[in-house]
Amino acid sequence: MQFDLLKTDEKSGARAGVFHTDHGAIETPIFMPVGTAATVKGVHQKELVDDIQSQIILANTYHLYLRPGLDIIEAAGGVHAFQQWKKPILTDSGGYQVYSLADIRKIKEEGVRFQSHIDGSRHLFTPENVMDIQRRIGADIIMAFDECTPYPCEYNYAKKSMHMTHRWLKRCCERFDNTEPLYGYNQTLFPIVQGSTYTDLRKQSAEKIASFERDGNAIGGLSVGEPHDEMYAMTDVVTQILPKDKPRYLMGVGRPENILECIALGIDMFDCVMPTRNARNGCIFTSEGWINIKNKKWENDFTPIDANSPAPTSQIHTKAYLRHLIISKEILGAQIASIQNLAFYLWLVKEARQRIIAGDFASWKNRMVKKVSEKI
Repeated sequence: MQFDLLKTDEKSGARAGVFHTDHGAIETPIFMPVGTAATVKGVHQKELVDDIQSQIILANTYHLYLRPGLDIIEAAGGVHAFQQWKKPILTDSGGYQVYSLADIRKIKEEGVRFQSHIDGSRHLFTPENVMDIQRRIGADIIMAFDECTPYPCEYNYAKKSMHMTHRWLKRCCERFDNTEPLYGYNQTLFPIVQGSTYTDLRKQSAEKIASFERDGNAIGGLSVGEPHDEMYAMTDVVTQILPKDKPRYLMGVGRPENILECIALGIDMFDCVMPTRNARNGCIFTSEGWINIKNKKWENDFTPIDANSPAPTSQIHTKAYLRHLIISKEILGAQIASIQNLAFYLWLVKEARQRIIAGDFASWKNRMVKKVSEKI
């Protein structure tokens, strides 16, 4: 897999590039819709392509491992064939579930023992079998097994966890390099920088991760409750160290303004459940700011949801209609809102890319951060 860096903004660290995979090219910066269980909630694959113009989506190792199970995915010919998605897919490692399911898991050097949230059955994730699991799932980009530390996190715990993540990475790389993809196309492994919000740990981790010389690198352990200024500071520390000729993926971020600020720091790839999760609860992101569609002020508003949206549904349907659907808990409401939010996120990063290439990203970013942060 190859990353071509096409342009770097002169007034910031923003970059425009192309990451080539066997399932197609990914133009960066890019936002990746989250499809936890081999589905982006409420959105059909055709809509992901036609309306949202998604170039890559995510799937979740932990959830697919538990249900439907690896035997079914492998029998289908891998996750692409299983869900009929012909473009690139990235799978996380299950490391975030190590963080989020703290009450039903136990971390040791060997790996993580946990109980299924579905039926209480007991399982073990190790760096080695997580590589095997992701081989069987068949994503184009797979993530190294790591521990995502909580916020706040004591320094000594963050340091101990970081070093364990580095040892796990070595085991991940050895297993990955000694196995082959199962479905006739290449896979690549991204390591993950950890270190909580401690500058010295983030520097150590970035240097260690870079030394493995993989095709791309990720930054984890942020967007877990820390103030935005700390997120930006840690991202800046890491992007100063990670190789410039490899894509940089900031995991789990975030709000539109977070994405814009982190693009300016040199991040190329993003993911977050926020567009779809917030959509289902009536929070709509638009090119003019965000709205709570449940508010009565939209009851008689017959203007388009977002006249500037690339999604046809957002230009055809009105705010009043969407409000009615969401208030009535109609499934179509969640679907239209999810399409709008994802289309907006993809529009935002595409516009950022065009501005980087044109040379006016910095001034545009400052205007857009203010606009997308405001509630209409």
